[in-house]
Amino acid sequence: MKKLVAALASAALLSFTTPALAQGGAKTDVTISQAFQSLLYLPLYVGMEKGFFAEEGLNVTKETAGSGPTALNSVIAGSADFSLHGPEWTAIAFEKGAPVKTIANVVNGAAVWILADADFDYKGPESFADQTVVAGMMPTTSTSLFLKLLKESGVSQESVRMTQVQIGAEPAPFIGGQAPLAVMYEPGVDQAVAQGKKVVHSFPKEYGAYAFSTIMARSNVDAGKAQAFVNGLQKALAMIQRDPQEAARIARGQFPNLDPQVVAAAVERMVEEGVYAPSVDITEDGMNTSLGVQIALGNLGSQPEFEQFVDKQFITKALSQ
Repeated sequence: MKKLVAALASAALLSFTTPALAQGGAKTDVTISQAFQSLLYLPLYVGMEKGFFAEEGLNVTKETAGSGPTALNSVIAGSADFSLHGPEWTAIAFEKGAPVKTIANVVNGAAVWILADADFDYKGPESFADQTVVAGMMPTTSTSLFLKLLKESGVSQESVRMTQVQIGAEPAPFIGGQAPLAVMYEPGVDQAVAQGKKVVHSFPKEYGAYAFSTIMARSNVDAGKAQAFVNGLQKALAMIQRDPQEAARIARGQFPNLDPQVVAAAVERMVEEGVYAPSVDITEDGMNTSLGVQIALGNLGSQPEFEQFVDKQFITKALSQ
């Protein structure tokens, strides 16, 4: 963590300027750095494929960084205009004085689920004691939320045998019978459900509004670019709520190697459980809940001042259209 903070702080010293939004028929180029190629980031892909960003005068290029800190660092260093990942990384950089802020919501639910074998007798978190659980390698929000649940439920972490694997690799050992329980993200959840597993705990339902993944920018981001991007993103989020089947079609195109039925089920689950943000708006409660988990885990010192950390000017204008 110290190395991460140092890298972010060093990159924050770099400065850059951005051109004004192109006028007329020409499109202005913008780059967004996403942490991963993920079903969670479907609103971005919908905005690009449906032309919502183009309608706002933008030509959006998507880059995949491989992690949240790397994506954010691209923004701080000036190689990307925006980044998409968990807001905790931005909060850490912000806490150290980096010129960054959050400008729009994308994922508004704690997109993590706990699954079990079909015949597992689940009575609550106490059922995890003396069991083997497949989970992602730390640090990751899925395992962090699971450990927090154990602590809050009075279940000793030492009583649970954790089989930690690379993020995204959880379904194979779980479906293969190496453990009766697993903690995972989509599409792993519905891959497992398709093989007869069952969901026993939904963190989106437990937490409600939870700023899970948001759009980040530099404090001096070009206002025209930012407004156009947030406008396009708002159109994409609205379309997902209005037409989840079309959203699933776009998702299948983004993930051609996944079972189409699994993709459709995953999108449906995330719409129904409020994982995809209903709009670009970020509530103070949702951000406090998200960052509160990171504070409890010792990854963040304190809650940033909401009005300074979240710039709602672009959100307000996008919602008024």
